[in-house]
Amino acid sequence: MNAVYEAPEAAQCLPQFQLGSPVMTQGVNALVADGRLNPYVLLRRHLLGDWGDLCEEDRRLNDQAVQLGNRILSAYQLEGNTTVWIITESDRSVTTLLLPSEY
Repeated sequence: MNAVYEAPEAAQCLPQFQLGSPVMTQGVNALVADGRLNPYVLLRRHLLGDWGDLCEEDRRLNDQAVQLGNRILSAYQLEGNTTVWIITESDRSVTTLLLPSEY
Protein backbone atom coordinates (compact mmCIF):
# COMPACT_ATOMS: atom_id res chain seq x y z
CA MET A 1 0.00 0.00 0.00
CA ASN A 2 1.40 3.35 -1.03
CA ALA A 3 0.21 6.05 1.33
CA VAL A 4 1.08 9.63 0.53
CA TYR A 5 1.71 11.80 3.55
CA GLU A 6 1.04 15.49 3.18
CA ALA A 7 2.31 17.72 5.93
CA PRO A 8 -0.37 20.04 7.28
CA GLU A 9 -0.13 23.65 6.24
CA ALA A 10 1.52 25.85 8.85
CA ALA A 11 -1.76 27.67 9.46
CA GLN A 12 -3.38 24.37 10.44
CA CYS A 13 -0.84 23.94 13.25
CA LEU A 14 -1.36 27.35 14.84
CA PRO A 15 -4.10 28.23 17.32
CA GLN A 16 -6.98 29.95 15.54
CA PHE A 17 -8.21 31.89 18.60
CA GLN A 18 -7.67 32.40 22.34
CA LEU A 19 -9.01 29.58 24.50
CA GLY A 20 -9.42 31.45 27.78
CA SER A 21 -9.75 29.32 30.91
CA PRO A 22 -10.69 25.73 30.09
CA VAL A 23 -13.34 24.20 32.35
CA MET A 24 -15.37 20.99 32.24
CA THR A 25 -18.74 19.92 33.57
CA GLN A 26 -19.32 17.01 35.95
CA GLY A 27 -20.31 14.72 33.07
CA VAL A 28 -17.10 15.36 31.17
CA ASN A 29 -15.07 15.10 34.37
CA ALA A 30 -16.59 11.64 34.90
CA LEU A 31 -15.49 10.58 31.39
CA VAL A 32 -11.96 11.80 32.15
CA ALA A 33 -11.91 10.00 35.53
CA ASP A 34 -13.07 6.77 33.82
CA GLY A 35 -10.27 7.06 31.26
CA ARG A 36 -12.74 7.45 28.40
CA LEU A 37 -11.61 10.95 27.40
CA ASN A 38 -8.38 12.90 27.17
CA PRO A 39 -9.67 16.49 27.17
CA TYR A 40 -6.39 17.87 25.83
CA VAL A 41 -6.84 16.04 22.53
CA LEU A 42 -10.26 17.60 21.95
CA LEU A 43 -9.16 21.03 23.16
CA ARG A 44 -6.27 20.96 20.70
CA ARG A 45 -8.56 20.00 17.82
CA HIS A 46 -10.98 22.78 18.79
CA LEU A 47 -8.20 25.36 19.09
CA LEU A 48 -6.78 24.42 15.68
CA GLY A 49 -10.15 24.83 13.95
CA ASP A 50 -11.12 21.15 13.67
CA TRP A 51 -14.78 21.53 14.58
CA GLY A 52 -15.41 17.79 14.78
CA ASP A 53 -18.80 16.38 13.88
CA LEU A 54 -20.65 19.49 12.69
CA CYS A 55 -22.61 20.08 9.51
CA GLU A 56 -21.04 22.28 6.84
CA GLU A 57 -23.17 25.31 7.77
CA ASP A 58 -22.07 25.15 11.42
CA ARG A 59 -18.44 24.78 10.32
CA ARG A 60 -18.80 27.92 8.23
CA LEU A 61 -20.36 29.76 11.18
CA ASN A 62 -17.41 28.74 13.36
CA ASP A 63 -14.94 29.96 10.75
CA GLN A 64 -16.74 33.30 10.73
CA ALA A 65 -16.91 33.34 14.54
CA VAL A 66 -13.12 33.08 14.73
CA GLN A 67 -12.83 36.23 12.59
CA LEU A 68 -15.73 38.16 14.14
CA GLY A 69 -15.23 37.20 17.78
CA ASN A 70 -18.45 35.21 18.18
CA ARG A 71 -19.04 32.06 20.22
CA ILE A 72 -17.45 28.88 18.83
CA LEU A 73 -18.96 25.39 19.20
CA SER A 74 -17.32 22.08 18.35
CA ALA A 75 -18.87 18.62 18.71
CA TYR A 76 -16.91 15.37 18.97
CA GLN A 77 -18.37 11.88 18.85
CA LEU A 78 -16.65 9.45 21.25
CA GLU A 79 -16.87 5.68 21.43
CA GLY A 80 -20.11 4.44 22.89
CA ASN A 81 -22.20 7.05 21.08
CA THR A 82 -21.18 9.79 23.53
CA THR A 83 -20.85 13.35 22.25
CA VAL A 84 -18.76 16.07 23.87
CA TRP A 85 -19.34 19.71 23.03
CA ILE A 86 -16.70 22.40 23.42
CA ILE A 87 -17.88 26.00 23.60
CA THR A 88 -15.56 29.01 23.59
CA GLU A 89 -17.38 32.15 24.66
CA SER A 90 -17.35 35.20 22.40
CA ASP A 91 -15.14 37.19 24.79
CA ARG A 92 -12.65 34.26 24.76
CA SER A 93 -12.57 34.24 28.58
CA VAL A 94 -13.59 30.60 29.01
CA THR A 95 -13.89 27.38 27.03
CA THR A 96 -16.24 24.73 28.42
CA LEU A 97 -16.23 21.00 27.72
CA LEU A 98 -19.71 19.59 28.33
CA LEU A 99 -22.17 16.89 27.39
CA PRO A 100 -25.17 18.06 25.32
CA SER A 101 -27.48 16.97 28.16
CA GLU A 102 -25.70 19.45 30.44
CA TYR A 103 -26.37 22.47 28.24
